[in-house]
Amino acid sequence: MVRKLNFQTVPLADLSLKSRSQPSGLHKPIVLVVDDEAVIADTRAMILEHDGISAMVAYSGKSALEIAKTIPPDLLLADVSMPGMNGIDLATAIRQIIPNCGILLFSGQASTADLLEAARAAGQEFTILPKPLHPTELLARVSDTLESRARRKESAKLNVIAAQDLQSRLTIVKEPSR
Repeated sequence: MVRKLNFQTVPLADLSLKSRSQPSGLHKPIVLVVDDEAVIADTRAMILEHDGISAMVAYSGKSALEIAKTIPPDLLLADVSMPGMNGIDLATAIRQIIPNCGILLFSGQASTADLLEAARAAGQEFTILPKPLHPTELLARVSDTLESRARRKESAKLNVIAAQDLQSRLTIVKEPSR
């Protein structure tokens, strides 16, 4: 049986969501795109770059991990089914070295459910997006994840500032010496 895939060609000029995809802050977000199918990884990176997001590309989990250790990404965008290190193992490893990295995984295979269940049993929760995914939906999901990450980062920063402020206001009262 031949499965017919129905793909839509979308011009890059029609994909701009720049007003949504740029989270507040000074630095341009960095997304690490990982897929063992080079054309898919390269196409996703082109879509992101066109929308103002820096994209790094890796074609295996192992090379993605090496890149992430050198240049920590804001977001990991990876295929689940890859030879060697699968996307869930990669996401778990990235989360250990870059705890605040956003993670979006892709899968077009039913076997992903078993891998996802094993990750949940190990205390890891990941968002799995279906393959294929329309480019505008990809940009929207990346944008939402980056914005959510930026809000969590800002909230953590404000909590630290509030704790420091509280600490500076505390005065130690000594009993007068007799």
